[in-house]
Amino acid sequence: MRYINIKNIKISRFIIGGNPFSGFSHLSKEIDIKMKKYFTSNRIKETLREAEKYGINTFIGRADNHIMRILLEYWEEGGKIQWIAQTCPEIKSQELSIDMAINNNPIGCYIHGGYVDYLFLNKRIVEVFPLIERIKKNGILSGIAGHIPEVFIWAEKNIDVDFYMCSYYNPIYRKEKPEKSEEEEQFSDTDREKMIKVIKKLQKVVIHYKIMAAGRKTPEESISFLSKNARENDMVCIGIYPEMKKEMIKENIELMKKFKFL
Repeated sequence: MRYINIKNIKISRFIIGGNPFSGFSHLSKEIDIKMKKYFTSNRIKETLREAEKYGINTFIGRADNHIMRILLEYWEEGGKIQWIAQTCPEIKSQELSIDMAINNNPIGCYIHGGYVDYLFLNKRIVEVFPLIERIKKNGILSGIAGHIPEVFIWAEKNIDVDFYMCSYYNPIYRKEKPEKSEEEEQFSDTDREKMIKVIKKLQKVVIHYKIMAAGRKTPEESISFLSKNARENDMVCIGIYPEMKKEMIKENIELMKKFKFL
């Protein structure tokens, strides 16, 4: 495993993502339900243990009661994986979401991409400033996520955070509300190309995510593309769903080594 340092915090270049644990497949309602049924508390902890076995030392997950309770159990049982918290857009007070995260010992916290998109599209992006300051005053890493390249062009000129979470795809237009809607999600490679062009010009560390278009692209194509376009200190966040393929973590690591990402 290869590791990146942000403010002396050692983070695995491959970060395990928590969307499948919470039943967010971005594929269909049927797969959402299958994920929720599969990911019992024990299976989530098994997946985290397997990630640690391969040298993954960081998990990105929602700052909700479900994920935080499982992390507390996992740590009590001897797990060591560190946590970067994602705020929850359905919690209308992002301040409360940040405070919930802080109380459960994350190494960092970032503002959910849908929420940042929503503020940006409604010309309310200045509302992100006090949220970032709330994170920073607790002495942990701060970041913002987004699905719109223009968000990060704005961020470079206006806000100081430790990292960006850049989605390869913008599957839902978020002007009406920040949380996931019931409309069909669209995954266009045009979005991916636009985001990569912006990433290459950014000054901050970038965590690439949704690189496989939520399972619509093969791991080989996605990781090859990532490796060709990620900068030296960039990282990647990938959600894991072992019911679909038992050795998914191992396969991803082998591909990352093959394409010189790890």
